[in-house]
Amino acid sequence: MRCYCCSSKSFDECCEPSIKGDKHPSSAEQLMRSRFSAYATAHYQYILETYTKEKQQGLSVEDLAQSAQGATWFALKVHPSLAASSVDSLVGNSVSSTEDSSINSTVHADAKVEAQTNAEPISKTNLKSISKPITKPITKPNNAIVEFTAYYFENKSMYQLHETSNFSVEDGKWRYHDGVLHDDCGKIKYGRNLPCVCGSGKKFKQCCALKQR
Repeated sequence: MRCYCCSSKSFDECCEPSIKGDKHPSSAEQLMRSRFSAYATAHYQYILETYTKEKQQGLSVEDLAQSAQGATWFALKVHPSLAASSVDSLVGNSVSSTEDSSINSTVHADAKVEAQTNAEPISKTNLKSISKPITKPITKPNNAIVEFTAYYFENKSMYQLHETSNFSVEDGKWRYHDGVLHDDCGKIKYGRNLPCVCGSGKKFKQCCALKQR
């Protein structure tokens, strides 16, 4: 089965090992992808544990699960980011080398689940109220940014969550810290005969539209 994050890999070789705790993401993008797949498969413990320690305060698995209720996450698109890729190349190597010696195996992105500017729950009705442009990318060696658009169904309607996220390394592991939502977040209309947003090459009506409920 193709991975929920819409990579070219299967789920069992892409995001599943990270969600199960068998390996740790070696880049900010890989962590972001695994968090999306965790939302798609309702692995909220993994989502909680992959926040930075600061942002874990005040959050619980129950809160995340309750806030995500009713949403079906079905596709992810990662946008090119020079800042994220260049920093990943620096920190990814250090994470990989650290994993072998000091990392123990441990077990983004519902618009209702995370206020990406402060890691608190929000609703789709106030998405635009917290949307602010990022004016200066993170450039510190242990930080990276990833821009993505996540798609989900709720109440038989289609929504998108477009975010630029901040990630940092804690104890040799990539962690999600916070992010900024873009102005195009919210309910969208997508033609059923258009290529599916998941990148499968099929028409939307023959692919992810079948997951709508």
